[in-house]
Amino acid sequence: MSSSFFTTPASQRKRKRAETTTPASKKRSVTSNQPESAKRPRRAEREESISGSESSGDDGDHVRSVQEEASGSSGDEGETAADRRRRLAERYLENIAKEVEEDVGFDAAQVDRDLIAARLQEDVAETKGKIYRRIGENLDFEHASYAFGKSNLQLSVTGCAVRLPYAWTISKDMVVEKWEVADPKTYKNDAPDRPTNVSPRRTPKRVLWRKGNKNKRRDRDYTGHTGRILSIAVSDSGKFLATGDQNARLIIWDADTLTPKRLFTHHRDAILSLAFRRGADQLFSASADRTIKIWSASELAYIETLFGHQDSVIGIAGGLDTTQETCISVGGRDRTARLWKVVEESQLVFRGGGTAKQKGLDKLRKGRFGGKADDGDAPKTNGFHEDDDDAPIAYAEGSIDCIALLDAQLFVTGSDNGALSLWSTHKKKPVFTLPLAHGRDPPIPPEEMSADVDPAQSGIKAPRLPRYITALATVPFADLIVTGSWDGCIRAWRVSADKRSIEPLGKIGQLPSPTDAVEDQLVNVDGADVLHDPILVRGIINGLSVEERGDRGKDGLCVVAAVGREARLGRWMSAKVRNGIAVFEVPRKMLMNGAHGEEDGEEARQ
Repeated sequence: MSSSFFTTPASQRKRKRAETTTPASKKRSVTSNQPESAKRPRRAEREESISGSESSGDDGDHVRSVQEEASGSSGDEGETAADRRRRLAERYLENIAKEVEEDVGFDAAQVDRDLIAARLQEDVAETKGKIYRRIGENLDFEHASYAFGKSNLQLSVTGCAVRLPYAWTISKDMVVEKWEVADPKTYKNDAPDRPTNVSPRRTPKRVLWRKGNKNKRRDRDYTGHTGRILSIAVSDSGKFLATGDQNARLIIWDADTLTPKRLFTHHRDAILSLAFRRGADQLFSASADRTIKIWSASELAYIETLFGHQDSVIGIAGGLDTTQETCISVGGRDRTARLWKVVEESQLVFRGGGTAKQKGLDKLRKGRFGGKADDGDAPKTNGFHEDDDDAPIAYAEGSIDCIALLDAQLFVTGSDNGALSLWSTHKKKPVFTLPLAHGRDPPIPPEEMSADVDPAQSGIKAPRLPRYITALATVPFADLIVTGSWDGCIRAWRVSADKRSIEPLGKIGQLPSPTDAVEDQLVNVDGADVLHDPILVRGIINGLSVEERGDRGKDGLCVVAAVGREARLGRWMSAKVRNGIAVFEVPRKMLMNGAHGEEDGEEARQ
């Protein structure tokens, strides 16, 4: 056996290194004979890269513009790396000052430098994936405008995704639709460029649609859906659209033209949820086969599979931290949420389940409630809304169906018992649980309860089922939460300042009068009416997607809801409604300062 470096004794290796010094010295002689002028450009180039790397990151368009301008100018020949970094920082502050001046409407020199300091803190917090904005109190949810686009499909719409000015919806009819969402500035009465004889368009306009073929299920070359489409997601860039159906088909589309780019059939069961990681084209797919798969939309390639859930993975959300490959998911009836760290190949398990008593709501069992209210009203913070003649019931959490991230450390979940829970990655149990977020259904009529027992004689009270949370959405790095159910209302919530509780903000939009809401009531599977209150959204909210308008939401918030006549994953309830897409434009509250009509400085800071 021939000897090698790993089999030769240490003493011989030392002697061999001493003998073979000619090539090394030859190499050193070559580098030492280089002129001094050839070394300096390399060192200067290294200093340029160091200064550029320290100023890089997800700091917004300011840093990129400064870097592009700096790369185009040679600067001083004797400029050091420290001088270059100082110059880039000064230019960065100048750009922020200009933007603050444009946003606020007056000279930034008159503002106490607080706005510039706040913007710098926001940029740093965003790169670290931390919550830093409180926008819930600045939005006027009551006066949000409402528009509905009819899809004219027979089966239910099951999900939606939005990247303004477009939105996409999916349905059980195997149809993918693209909608154009109108800008509120175009249909305001004071729009100066709008002709007086032209009526502004508020309703979403369907511009493209693609339909699958159920007869092509066994054809692997067919790049289309062959079953009910149950999940949808769009990338932050707006270039890629992903959809998944009940036949385990995952399709990545060109979001602009709705042209299928690639079909994947790696899953073994229905694809129930999809999510893109923030700031990247990395896609996560959750399936009923209890696995999560990772894909690259830009390269149209499969990457990895994650295992751990004990039931169907119903919901998934992509990570918000651009520096880490993470995602978080919920496993339905295994009642767990799992935070996946892809690079570290680890997962954190957060366990839900239990009853209201186990969550610290002992007032429910003892009959001490927070007060009487209508079924559709949101619960108070000190207990449930119950009627005096109702027996206290502790609704157990059977399944966690929805999940959304607030920042890299906080997330919220929605359950089948109507509970909205706030979680932290530092605790295995919920930080706060808000029960019955959407109230409960009216009691079942006595004649429909049982065919064997007479409720009038037995004294059995009719059960009142909670309205579980069917859709959930958040604004990244903000305190705003939006939820939907089948009660006809989309509700807004906010995280408290100490990040330890959830507070109600109210319903989005104004409810119509009872006379306008008599028709198209929701019905249960037995055909009996279960809703008698006036409702705004006639149907089941199967999907929610939100996006801010303008820079950091200065023009308000756009809330898009997928409204269907059936539940997303079943047919246990139905509604006599039309399928479609509901769009709410939530304006910002304007705090007027005196008679000048200027926006208050405190409002601008927030």
